[in-house]
Amino acid sequence: MNLQLTGHHLEVTPALREYVTSKLGRISNHFDHVIDVKVTMSVEKLIQKVEATLHVPGNDLHAACTDDNMYSAIDMLTDKLDRQVVKHKEKHADHHKTNGAVKHQNIE
Repeated sequence: MNLQLTGHHLEVTPALREYVTSKLGRISNHFDHVIDVKVTMSVEKLIQKVEATLHVPGNDLHAACTDDNMYSAIDMLTDKLDRQVVKHKEKHADHHKTNGAVKHQNIE
């Protein structure tokens, strides 16, 4: 998973970088096929804003969160992305059972 962190009116400190990577590690526990992640952190007056775009095979997932605290905004963002990844994984799972349907079973 490639991670690109950018700050808009904000310096990305090593502590913020480590916090984001540890939180995004939870997403890779659910879904291994995340190609890259682009995270943008910005400050607008007193509001901390975090946006992220995940590129997964067949789709791009986007989420944005705002809060007074940057760390809580990152927490809410990873919760949203986690729900989106799980939903994407369930959509693309193969639900067809081989020889499990009634029409494929032998009647004796």
